[in-house]
Amino acid sequence: MFFILFSICLILFYVFDEIVTPRGYPKGPTRLPLIGSYLKIRNLRNKLGFYHLVWAHLAKKYGPVFSIKFGQMETVVVSGYDLVKQVLCHDDFDARPDKYFFRFRAFYQKLGIVFVDGPGWLEQKKFNMHHIRSKRYGTHLMEVLIYDEVDKLILNLNSQCENGKPIKVSSLFDISVFNGLWILLVGHKFELNDTRLKKLLELVHASYRMINMSKGILYQIPFIRYFAPKRSGYKNIKQISNEFYTFLKELVDENRDQIYDPNNFIGAFLMEIDQNRESSKSFSEEQFLVLLLDLFLADTETTSSMLTFVILNLIKHPDVQAKVYDELDSVIGQRNIHLEDQRKLNYLTAVLMEVQRYSNVAPLAIAYRAVRNTHLQDFIIPEDTMILASIWSVHMDIEHWGDPESFRPERFLNSNGKIVNDTWRMPFGLGSRRCLGEPMGKATLFLFIAKIVQQFELKAPRGVQLPDKYQEECITISPSEYSAIFIPRPNVY
Repeated sequence: MFFILFSICLILFYVFDEIVTPRGYPKGPTRLPLIGSYLKIRNLRNKLGFYHLVWAHLAKKYGPVFSIKFGQMETVVVSGYDLVKQVLCHDDFDARPDKYFFRFRAFYQKLGIVFVDGPGWLEQKKFNMHHIRSKRYGTHLMEVLIYDEVDKLILNLNSQCENGKPIKVSSLFDISVFNGLWILLVGHKFELNDTRLKKLLELVHASYRMINMSKGILYQIPFIRYFAPKRSGYKNIKQISNEFYTFLKELVDENRDQIYDPNNFIGAFLMEIDQNRESSKSFSEEQFLVLLLDLFLADTETTSSMLTFVILNLIKHPDVQAKVYDELDSVIGQRNIHLEDQRKLNYLTAVLMEVQRYSNVAPLAIAYRAVRNTHLQDFIIPEDTMILASIWSVHMDIEHWGDPESFRPERFLNSNGKIVNDTWRMPFGLGSRRCLGEPMGKATLFLFIAKIVQQFELKAPRGVQLPDKYQEECITISPSEYSAIFIPRPNVY
C-alpha cells in the first residue's frame, strides 16, 4: 500500500511540476506532461504557416514576453526592439541551448560555431575572425573572387535569355554563392560543371532542411526517435549527416596537399589540429567538419535567399527597378562596378536594406540561453531557459515603421537622398553573436544585384503570377519557385 501511495504522489508531483510555472515566470499556452506545448504550437503553425507568425499570434494574447515548453525545454519568446536587443546583446543570455538535436548533428558533441558556447566557442570565434575576416573579408581579394562568380553568372544568363525565355530564379544563385565561399575557405574553386560541387551543394541543402524534416517534433521531443525513428525524421537526418560528413572528408582528403596552406582558412585549421591535438579540444577532425557545415549553411542559404528576394521585389516594383537602373547609369555608366561604388549608389543601397527588412529572411534569431537567473521586464527568467527573439517583430513594428507591410526603399533615405542607418534593421543580428559572414554577405548581395540590373531589365513571364514573399521556411525564409525574363540592356560593358 505504501509503495502504491508513494508512486501516486511521485506521479502527481511530476505532473504538477510539468504543467505549473513558478511565480514571476512569463505566462503562456497550456503545457502537458512530456510533450509540453507541442500540440498547441503544431496546430498554430499548421494554421498560420510559419513559426514567427505563431509567436506574433501568441504575443498578442500573452504580451511581448511569454513562455512555452518545447518538450522538456523551458522556453521564453520575446518580441519588440528593446527586448530583442537585450537578449541579443546582454551577457545574461550569451549562450546556446544544449539540446539533443544540435549534438545529434555534430557527432553527439557540442561542435561547430553556430550552436555552441563557452571557451570552445570563444576559441573558434577568435580563429574564424582572424583567418576569415582579417585576411580575406573586406579586402580587394574578396571583391575579385566574388566578381569572378558574378561574371560567370552573367555569361550563363546571356546564353539562356534568348527570345525572352524565362529563367528559373529560385536556384539561380546557389552554385555561384557556394563556389565563392569555397574559394575563400579553401583557396581554389570548382568548375561550375564539376559533379562534386553539385553533390556537395545538394548535401548542404539537405542538411539545412534537417530541422524541418521532422516538423519540429524531434527538436521538441527527442525521445520520440525511439518509438518512431522514421516518422520523426531521425533516420533521414542521421543518413544525411553521415553522408555529408563522409563526402566532405573525402573531398578534403583528396585535396589535402593542395589546401594544406596556412594562407587559406582550411589549411590553417588543419595545421591547428596537428599542432594542438593534445592541448586544445576545440580543434579536431569532427570540429572541422561541423564548422564547415555551419559556415556553408550560414552563408549559402541566407545569401541565395536574399538574392532571390531582391530579384522578386525588383520585378514586382518596376518603378523601383527603373530608379536603380537610372542611378547605375548616372553614376557608373557602362564601366565595371566595384565595391567602393556602393558609397555613391544610395538608392540601390536603400533597396537592398529595404529587402532585408521587408523579406525577413531570418525572422527569428538562433536560440539563446540564460546563463544565470535573470530578468526580462518584470519577469523572472531561470538559468538555462531557452530564449527565442523575434527579429520579425522588430522589422514589422507598425509604430516604428508606419507602413511595415509596404515595400518602400525611401524609408532609408533622408531628404538629401543620403542613407539613413536605422538601428531597428538587424538582418545580421546584434551583439557578440552577430553573423561572422556579414561582410561577405553584403558584398555578394551588392555586386550580384548591381551587375544584374546594369546588364538586364527584369520582368515576369506574361500571364504568370509571382509568389508571395513568405513561402517556404526552415531556419530562414525564401520565395517558392518562380521564373523571370532577363532582357539584355544595350551597350553595357
